[in-house]
Amino acid sequence: MRRVAWLVLAAVLWTGAAMAETRIDLVRPDAPALAAPGPHAVGVRTVTLPNADQIDELQASAGAEPPRTDRVLTVEVWYPAAEGTVPGATYTTVIRDGITQTQLVGAAARDAAPNADRAYPLVILSHGYPGNRMLMSHLGENLASKGYVVASIDHQDSTYSEQAAFGSPLVNRPVDQRFILDAMASLSAGDGPLGGMINADCVAIIGYSMGGYGALIFGGAGVTQSAVDLSWGAPAGLLSRHLAGTESHAALYDPRVKALIAIGPWGRARDFWNGDGVAGLRIPTLFVAGSVDTVSGYEDGIRQLWREARYVDRTLLTFDNAGHNAAAPMPAPKESWAPVESLGFVPFERYADPVWDSVRMNNILQHFATAYLGKHLHDDPVMDRYLSLIPVGAEGVHALNEAGQPKEEHTYWTGFAPGTAIGLRFEVLEAE
Repeated sequence: MRRVAWLVLAAVLWTGAAMAETRIDLVRPDAPALAAPGPHAVGVRTVTLPNADQIDELQASAGAEPPRTDRVLTVEVWYPAAEGTVPGATYTTVIRDGITQTQLVGAAARDAAPNADRAYPLVILSHGYPGNRMLMSHLGENLASKGYVVASIDHQDSTYSEQAAFGSPLVNRPVDQRFILDAMASLSAGDGPLGGMINADCVAIIGYSMGGYGALIFGGAGVTQSAVDLSWGAPAGLLSRHLAGTESHAALYDPRVKALIAIGPWGRARDFWNGDGVAGLRIPTLFVAGSVDTVSGYEDGIRQLWREARYVDRTLLTFDNAGHNAAAPMPAPKESWAPVESLGFVPFERYADPVWDSVRMNNILQHFATAYLGKHLHDDPVMDRYLSLIPVGAEGVHALNEAGQPKEEHTYWTGFAPGTAIGLRFEVLEAE
């Protein structure tokens, strides 16, 4: 009864209310050191990139040649902007129901002049199923301020406004990621506003849920035959292009990708991979997980992936007691607090976590993404100190002398204030 009363109250409060604004650039006072924005002003622009003549999984059927279509991907691009750029971008997007509009407010400037004094590493953001290109906008702005061009994809057939059958993301996630890498390289080679800005030989992919699934396939982890054969999966055996050991899957790997961050990657708990397939992962990977993730699974899902990727250096950041929404989603827009009859649930549940504050998790992800990409894309040796940590944050000893320098017994996580690493684990396995 209390839940029903709350839903009724929420509906009353939001009926007829104007669009609220959700800030995506918040950094809490207790955030770890590298969560703060970097030295660059940030610009943002929206580009549309058609991938011509692709297989149309939605229309495919067994025993027939699959039809072809153009996959049109809308991409939000954040980039270092020219000195003197005045910050303050407003983004209009939709919440989980695919209809209700909301406004996000950040630090970027729309269509700002770029700071094209050099080429910057490329980071590709890939959302979940469903999701949209704004779901990790907090991370896009933050990384652009630190010297990256960040391309966040709206995956066709898989957005809040356009959620189609599951077979499309199963097949298309890694294909979309590879296409966007090539398309962004082409934009950098041209005379447009992003010309000369992108170092497409130095790339990272950050994927959440199905985006993480795609990133791991892109990185060399081929799927199982049982995944190909699933009746509810991709039709007509089309997932076989990502089958472990096939030429088509091997051809997807791209040495330009230097690092992966897989947040809540989906699939291992559903046997889309086995140990041999996961062992094909060839790119250093930071896995991020909530320990009670019931969507992707933790012990039999994300942690299992981390264990089995044995031929590559990999790290697992765990938010204890967090669920599938750990770290990646932006704070829940106010409009998502109200019930939506067409969904059967409150959209808030698809952004927030019952235990962890979203801004807090966003800041921790910004910190570790900065360190991990700084190490692998910028070759910055200083970042090693933020990645060489005792495994359990709560067990760290904070001991500084009067000059603020660590004593011999000091083991607290670098960049974290006393008491702020509680509830976190950071575990590293080296390649065999």
